[in-house]
Amino acid sequence: MARPTALSETDVAEFLNTHPAWRREKGALVRTYELATFPTAIRFVSKVGDLAESADHHPDIDIRWRKVTLLFVTHDAGNAITSLDTKLAHECDGLAESAK
Repeated sequence: MARPTALSETDVAEFLNTHPAWRREKGALVRTYELATFPTAIRFVSKVGDLAESADHHPDIDIRWRKVTLLFVTHDAGNAITSLDTKLAHECDGLAESAK
């Protein structure tokens, strides 16, 4: 399997422009989701875990009651944002929409 490579600044900016709920923080993609209830938040995290495991690319996850914060960065690419991060971030947005 090829080692992932960092996205260009233009590619990261394009992702952020098309996914305005995401932000760049200390070189990573970060988003906080607010779910309806704590059990809904836990189900969302479980689905994110399944997605991450399938992709073999795992975000940092912080759970605070109904708020779930995801942080994506690719350690194998020197702690850079790669297409692995943007792909999974986009897919997590879809999971959150279906959790409503």
